[in-house]
Amino acid sequence: MTRTMTNFNTCDSKSTNDSMAAAYVLISSEIGYENIIIDELMAIPQVEEASKVYGSNYDILAKISADSPEKLRRILSSIRRVEKIKSTQTMLIVEDA
Repeated sequence: MTRTMTNFNTCDSKSTNDSMAAAYVLISSEIGYENIIIDELMAIPQVEEASKVYGSNYDILAKISADSPEKLRRILSSIRRVEKIKSTQTMLIVEDA
């Protein structure tokens, strides 16, 4: 089954929440697909970083940011559907006021 990544530019002129939202995403991938997944992730404008990591149950660490929590949720949902990603763990970044 081939899945395509589309419509990652989720910014629109009407935002329900003007606060920025960001998260780190730990990604477990199928063996040998890490670089392909990183390339796909880096094509998403809201992905600030994506790196291969060793020493844990996860293969990739990505940093995602968006204009609002709702937009972040949509991006994260799309990332979870990328082919060859087995699982993800999302950690929301908390900014103290």
